[in-house]
Amino acid sequence: MTQAATSAAQAAPGQVDWRALAQTLFPQGQQISEKDNFLSGTAQVDGATVTVVGTTGHTPIGIEIALAQAAAILDTVREHPGRAIVILVDTQGQRLRHRDEMLGINSYMAHLGKCVELARRQGHRVVGLVYDQALSGGFITSGLIADACYALPEATIRVMGLPAMARITKVPEERLTELARSNPVFAPGPENYQRMGGVAEIWNGDLAQALRDALSVDRSADTRAAVGQQRGGRKWAQRVIEAVANDAPLN
Repeated sequence: MTQAATSAAQAAPGQVDWRALAQTLFPQGQQISEKDNFLSGTAQVDGATVTVVGTTGHTPIGIEIALAQAAAILDTVREHPGRAIVILVDTQGQRLRHRDEMLGINSYMAHLGKCVELARRQGHRVVGLVYDQALSGGFITSGLIADACYALPEATIRVMGLPAMARITKVPEERLTELARSNPVFAPGPENYQRMGGVAEIWNGDLAQALRDALSVDRSADTRAAVGQQRGGRKWAQRVIEAVANDAPLN
């Protein structure tokens, strides 16, 4: 277990303490604040300032947090050209409330994605780190939007739990459990998402150095499908992309 995760487990059983993580991740200092499970602020990495946004407390991503993250990113693009952005991920997914659905939460999440893409096109490095929990739509609109997403080994990552997947797909849970043993698409955990290319690397040891290394690499081009094919986790995505791009038959 990493030093940050050990400290966090002692501070809050069942949840990772973002403060303990921040101390390990940003040893040169950080000015991150929490308001209603939304994290925002700045930190120092290799003598440079980075913008930090994220969530804690397994909070769901609702319209308020989606807008707050988007606003922090737009402010960085406007006021601090080229500054790197770090997204800290701990979410149970999108907020499942009638109010959010009626207000069009999908549009708020799309707006957040567009803001990240704007930052990317303006030369900002965007790195995501799953430090605790990452589920479904809340994960897509945070860590997976980044240039590259990383994870701690103790993190929980899944699109949907197998019991819920069984209820929706009508496929017996025993069959899904069997499929999960050989197919990472069905299986939870950072290792399976690494195999699929969604997680670039799982960080062990010196987290501060891992972050410095991540920010030094240009991953703005989306190579996740190709990486997933190389790692054996996604065997068809890259082949489909190439077939469509080349107007060629799928072999």
